[in-house]
Amino acid sequence: MSEAAFHGIYPMLYAFFSADGGLDRAAMRRQVAGALAQGVHGLAVGGLATETNKLSTDERRQLMEWVAEDVAGRVPISVTIAENNTAGQIAMAKAAAELGAQWVVLQPPPVRGASEAELIRFYGQVAEQSPLPVGIQNAPEYIGIGVSNAGFAELHRQHPNINILKAEGPATYIAALAEDTGGAFTLFNGRNGMELVDSLRAGCDGMIPGVDACDRQVAIYQDLRAGREEQADAAFAQVLPLLSFLMASIDHLLCYGKRLTARRLGLGEVYDRAPAQRPTDFGLQVLERWSRDLGPF
Repeated sequence: MSEAAFHGIYPMLYAFFSADGGLDRAAMRRQVAGALAQGVHGLAVGGLATETNKLSTDERRQLMEWVAEDVAGRVPISVTIAENNTAGQIAMAKAAAELGAQWVVLQPPPVRGASEAELIRFYGQVAEQSPLPVGIQNAPEYIGIGVSNAGFAELHRQHPNINILKAEGPATYIAALAEDTGGAFTLFNGRNGMELVDSLRAGCDGMIPGVDACDRQVAIYQDLRAGREEQADAAFAQVLPLLSFLMASIDHLLCYGKRLTARRLGLGEVYDRAPAQRPTDFGLQVLERWSRDLGPF
């Protein structure tokens, strides 16, 4: 497997809220500690699972500060940047660097009609002023806009510090992306790790799942890295029904994945920031069925 500088399991942290609607400092600290205790290779913050679209810029910065404080240099931190213009993304990339993050991931601006050439210019303008290695989140299924494999090859040619991709898609897409870009990128997949083993075999250096089953995913990654493929496949088959249930959609993941994570962390009630999908009795029954063998973090 790859010896890339950034590799392994980087869980995307959930944003936990308190009863008054603000960010819950204690719950966030507990989440970081719980994930670190599972041997994760890094932590990610600011992405779709962090509900970045419901956070103000000040709240995004606050989460970065808290995570950096609680990690205290023990593992690398990846910060996803979702500001909707180049100035905002540049400012956030610089703030992430000042706090000690190791790399950033840029989300596209919220303009579904933007051309690929426009996206390449947008990312390039941010990368030119980023003090950190730059990744791109390519998730057209969830965000509604993306870049082609040829576009990424051109983007890296113009801006070599754009050398990481969080490419959300099936393993077959990952394999084609790795081939078409000639190994120029460190590759991560997301989708809560639904295609963990095949994505790694297809050329991924790591995964950015949720926190909910990160302990199992770390073990699977380590087994594959050590050549214990049958053991990795068997463990993956056991957790796949849960991952598939959780990843029905981003809203579904936030509804049930956050509640599973809270349960494993020993937290109390989960407070949603509206608008949000609410759990159903049947949904909670399904969650219990597929997660009953997952103990506390």
